Amino acid sequence: MKREEILDGLRQSPKVDVCVIGGGINGISVFRELALQGLNVLLIEKHDYCSGASSALSRMVHGGLRYLENGEFKLVQESLVERDRLLRNAPHYVAPLPTTVPVFDIFSGLGNGIVRFLGLSRRPSRRGAVAIKAGLSIYDFLTRKRALMPRHQFRGRRTTLEKWPALNPDLKSSATYFDAWVSHPERLGIELLHDGFLADTEAKALNYAELRRTEDGRYHVEDHIGGASVVVEPAMIINATGGWIDIANETLLAPENRPAPLMGGTKGSHLIIDNADLRDALADHMIYYENEDGRICILFPYLGKVLVGSTDIRVDDPETVRCEADERNYILQSLAFVLPDIKIRPEEIVFQFAGVRPLPASTDSFTGRIPRDHFCTVVEPKDGGLPVLCMIGGKWTTFRSFGELAADMTLERLGRQRRVATTDRPIGGGRAFPTNTPVWLAQVATAKGLSGAHMAELFARYGTDAEAVAGFIAAGPNVPLPHTGYSVREFQFLIRDEAVEHLDDLLLRRTTLAVSGELSLDMMDAVLDLLAQEKRWTSAQRANERTRFLTLLDERHGVDEDMLSARNEPRSTECDTTAKSG
Repeated sequence: MKREEILDGLRQSPKVDVCVIGGGINGISVFRELALQGLNVLLIEKHDYCSGASSALSRMVHGGLRYLENGEFKLVQESLVERDRLLRNAPHYVAPLPTTVPVFDIFSGLGNGIVRFLGLSRRPSRRGAVAIKAGLSIYDFLTRKRALMPRHQFRGRRTTLEKWPALNPDLKSSATYFDAWVSHPERLGIELLHDGFLADTEAKALNYAELRRTEDGRYHVEDHIGGASVVVEPAMIINATGGWIDIANETLLAPENRPAPLMGGTKGSHLIIDNADLRDALADHMIYYENEDGRICILFPYLGKVLVGSTDIRVDDPETVRCEADERNYILQSLAFVLPDIKIRPEEIVFQFAGVRPLPASTDSFTGRIPRDHFCTVVEPKDGGLPVLCMIGGKWTTFRSFGELAADMTLERLGRQRRVATTDRPIGGGRAFPTNTPVWLAQVATAKGLSGAHMAELFARYGTDAEAVAGFIAAGPNVPLPHTGYSVREFQFLIRDEAVEHLDDLLLRRTTLAVSGELSLDMMDAVLDLLAQEKRWTSAQRANERTRFLTLLDERHGVDEDMLSARNEPRSTECDTTAKSG
């Protein structure tokens, strides 16, 4: 359903069962849950879908080994269950990740772990082999019934350095266990959204829009694209805005009905580094290490580059977060500690990003002790207005179970019954996932008239949804783009089918071109021309959009126009370009 169709539909019939505010992974998850139960649900997102914390995660899908130190066993168990479900339900985006922990002490961290577990105040300290062994044994115990991945193993110093010779030679041993990673988190959010649309024709969603309460108690949807304002009459509101929950409550509730602050988020920043020595040094493992101050850091191969992070800093305004120079320096210093002989040049940092972890409000002086669990609280207006269910906390790995919790509370309040479970429901391109991928690719490539290489590219980006994309590509004349593997028809499909309104929607979230450091100035301008043509922008609108995107890329992601220009390459002709060949 197109944007104007949604707005026209609301004008004609403003009543909806539930209005979900916030189009991050948790908001989209509860939207999907409610749509599957047959509710008339409307999702409203102020910016683009998965453009906040849901695009700034560490790309890990994990139980949270370090949360055991805080005694959050229930959260770790739930996270491990959800990790394993994602491995089954979204195999096109979520895959196992062997993870190695360099160990620099034997007994260190035992006393600290005990007092933190008891809730006493003490600064973080480095964890020794005994503490790490205990944590990994609990990890194995919590997954013993499923056993999807190998149990952990320890290596001595010599064996460790034989496999990872670039590691800090001061280590005593290492431990390897398995978690998982997600390649395209923003795309998985879009697929969850589409699952909701497919489940119920009454389910609707708008990005670049806001829900506001007027003085007379009515609610208006304000469209930031076309400028329209439409009255909507929900029976209930779900505030799923993460780090923006308290800010959103100011627009949803009268002053006398607003609760005390619910959120107290922290910022995590990450770097994407293009350095072959660094990538090779990892031997396809994630290195999960402690910096000298005891802060946990991660380092793993990501889309041909290396992802390094992260920081953990309190923030007051989630709207303006970015990776600051001191954070960048801290991450590089931690990298120099764990891999002392590998030197990173400034130009090898091809992208950086920062996001706000949506943590519960806390007065704890150390951010690592703030609980990472999630829960829901319902704000009951004193004046008899609409109840607002607030989704507090949550980590990316548990988005499904968190959405399920919020949906079940909502269904109970509305007197509705759950009719569909999502525990074993495949997501988007994870549906009908082939057991023999090469055979599937060959069959679809032949049917659509695409080359095998092109079909493999599409499958890597969309899973089994690649069949629909391939069909669209093959249905009309195609033209290659400056980036190898992409073509005009593929971007036309994304623009028309995935609620694209701005250039960053395409280059930061619907594709991984920017985050992987593969975006050039030529490619940016070529995609901008396509978007301007599809949106029928004037030359002035196109110029404004170009400036907007370059400013965003520079200020938020450390990528300036000169960096993009340096990546320009001769135009590729590897994509199939005829209507029949795709």
